[in-house]
Amino acid sequence: MPPVQPPLRPPVGHDVGQITLRYWAAARHAAGVESDLVAASEPISLAALHQHAVTLHPERLPRVLAVCAALIDDRPVGTADPSEVLVAPGSTVEFLPPFAGG
Repeated sequence: MPPVQPPLRPPVGHDVGQITLRYWAAARHAAGVESDLVAASEPISLAALHQHAVTLHPERLPRVLAVCAALIDDRPVGTADPSEVLVAPGSTVEFLPPFAGG
């Protein structure tokens, strides 16, 4: 089992009392909003943030998020276990659905 990833440090200028969840393309359409803010005084697992987003937008977002890639402060999460990836207050999580073209 890989070690638990330390929380990422928030970029300068980010509000350290919250985590921003940003939705792109089909995820934005499914959520009906561009982003959500989550109050956070300590690191939260990516899995818990994913579940929070699903709870906020239960109609269509769960199906879309199931296939989304995640970035934390512009760093891809890749295949890391979301329950072991910690997101620090002040960070931004971006959910990117698969897309074609280029």
